[in-house]
Amino acid sequence: MNVKRILRHLFTPHWFAHRAFPRTVLKRIGEAIRISERAHGGELRFAVEAGLDLAPLLKGMTSRQRAREVFSQLGVWDTEHNSGVLIYVQLVDRRIEIVADRGISARVGQDTWDAICRRMEAAFRAGNFEGGTLGGIEEITTLLARHFPPRGRNPDELPDIPIVL
Repeated sequence: MNVKRILRHLFTPHWFAHRAFPRTVLKRIGEAIRISERAHGGELRFAVEAGLDLAPLLKGMTSRQRAREVFSQLGVWDTEHNSGVLIYVQLVDRRIEIVADRGISARVGQDTWDAICRRMEAAFRAGNFEGGTLGGIEEITTLLARHFPPRGRNPDELPDIPIVL
């Protein structure tokens, strides 16, 4: 159990996420997702969280485990072609995780997603939350367009609006 980590999470207020991602930035991210989804048959979700609650911290939950939990809670797995992708940002731990559904994971390895996450984290360290996120969305769009090109009817199965947890 890492006491410093627990204290950082517990003493970081919920509104901290809105400092890095104000309403205007969230709106631009949502628009980028909407435009992205026209270029491929995948579905993107973006979720940001300031800190975790005490119970998951006491269990030692990692940002990856939390991202998988959020992936499930938001129903990112529930797309017709198993083509959902979650970008999860954990601000206190300064981690970004990308979780892809099994249809995409069969074509794009985790090392590729991790590389995108590290580039986004580098932009975030420089204080460029919007640019880092939009750059990550562009990279994901390129991958999805290559592996999941749009086929005929391309319904918008998941909300494009970013979520602050």
